[in-house]
Amino acid sequence: MNDRVRWTAPLRRRRGPDWAAQTPTWQEARPTIIADALKRASARRSGNWFVVGASRDIRADGRPHGRTVGGVEVVLWRSDKGALHAGPGACPHLGAPLRQSRVVCGTLVCHWHGLALDGTPFAGWDPYPVHDDGILVWVRLDTVGGEDGSEHPVVPVRPVAGSGVDAVFTAVGRCEPQDVVANRLDPWHGAWFHSHSFVDLTVTQQPQAEADAFVVDVSFRVAGRLVVPVRAEFTAPEPRTVVMRITEGEGTTSVVETHATPLTGAGDERPRTAVVEAVVAASDRRGFGLARAAAPALRPLMRRSAGRLWHDDLAYAERRWALRSTGRLPG
Repeated sequence: MNDRVRWTAPLRRRRGPDWAAQTPTWQEARPTIIADALKRASARRSGNWFVVGASRDIRADGRPHGRTVGGVEVVLWRSDKGALHAGPGACPHLGAPLRQSRVVCGTLVCHWHGLALDGTPFAGWDPYPVHDDGILVWVRLDTVGGEDGSEHPVVPVRPVAGSGVDAVFTAVGRCEPQDVVANRLDPWHGAWFHSHSFVDLTVTQQPQAEADAFVVDVSFRVAGRLVVPVRAEFTAPEPRTVVMRITEGEGTTSVVETHATPLTGAGDERPRTAVVEAVVAASDRRGFGLARAAAPALRPLMRRSAGRLWHDDLAYAERRWALRSTGRLPG
């Protein structure tokens, strides 16, 4: 008896209807379902942790990295041994922007007057808790989050470290984090709004008390009528994160994490939110090792694909905020 697993092609030839002939989803996508899923996500604890960017973007190269989160300036840098530090982005001496300073032998040196910070409290400057999960960097801001701070952020379950190819895409929109999360908790728009990427989308399970998740059957469009069908699960482990995980089909265990980080403070009349999306692709196919070896070349393509989708989805989130902020949001 031959025990070898029979090889199957990852691609399928689609024979379904074109865009205008597909089954409408507006009756299934009831506003109350999306609103209730958003409400449950918003009630979960984050421990005051916020994603600030990709781990690989913060390097021990002599340059600090700056981000504003919830109206608070944050500066991050690595020591010459790779240790990550974070803290207020304004120099405690005269308020210089530390993101424009330099890192010398692991110490952040202000470019105005030379005040040096090694990541420990000094001259009224106190560090922020920071966490590097290997793909993303998180910072804890208790004054912004307003909860009791936790020791670690809620990091989604990912493929085994080193087994996948990851890429991080970042974009900024005029909206609030809840508008980004609401977009991701509406899977029904996929094949209509993103017909260039998704077809044949069916929501097979809506959130329930015992399983607060959307389960979706969908095909990723590759070229022409060639598609890759999968089953995916959408969950919201904390208020500003939505995770899509492939549970069946090609790339099982792969994840797309969407993190919404507020850049402006609460109540700002012109809110801005950063979408930081981490894609971790995995496969048990024998040839996937070649993809891992080619990861540096694949990452720009993965970011470009994410950017195409978020060109659409930020328009969705921004429109939602514009309607919500003027009391005109339906439902």
